[in-house]
Amino acid sequence: MDESGKADQGSVPHQHNAFLSALGALDKWVGLIERTIITACVLIMALLMSAHVVGNLLFDQGIPGTYEVTEMLIVIITFVGIGYAARHARHISMSAIYDMLGGRVRKGLLILISVGTAVLMFYFAYKSAQYDIAIFDRGRSSSSLHIPLWIVYLALPIGFTLAGVQYVLTTIRNIFSEEIYRSFNEKEVYSDIPMDNSGETHAPDEPLGP
Repeated sequence: MDESGKADQGSVPHQHNAFLSALGALDKWVGLIERTIITACVLIMALLMSAHVVGNLLFDQGIPGTYEVTEMLIVIITFVGIGYAARHARHISMSAIYDMLGGRVRKGLLILISVGTAVLMFYFAYKSAQYDIAIFDRGRSSSSLHIPLWIVYLALPIGFTLAGVQYVLTTIRNIFSEEIYRSFNEKEVYSDIPMDNSGETHAPDEPLGP
């Protein structure tokens, strides 16, 4: 093989690393947005509820609309938190069959699950966006504070979209990496994979090549 051929082969891993680095930067910024929204909602909810309780104890009157705002914040935290849970691989999973597999079969199943879940998340985002548009057209608002509900329910398509992006990133990471990743940054640990009937667990002997 000539030197040009060797150079072409050497450039492929470099291109893969550059591509994954770019996706890593995207994942970092999306994660920052999610953490900011969730943290702000939790702090506002905690401060509002505390002030409401103190107002009731000291002045016999709380802050009007506290429970209504709290319910709205819970909706935002719940759906934006979907993407956050997917990023850290903390979502609930049915893994009875998956946990019995190893090697390329295990990795292939994880890629299939990630692709299917991404499609499902984007579909939910589409349907929830339609629902939010319907609420906007009807002009619905909250009962006491008259806050437009479409602003609150905007968290649904945003949250589902962020979750779909995370599963797409997980799929790409597993395609271009030798190891198995449960999310873009969370590498899977093989200590939980049963390999024999002795009760011991160990990593599969089969290498995880691309």
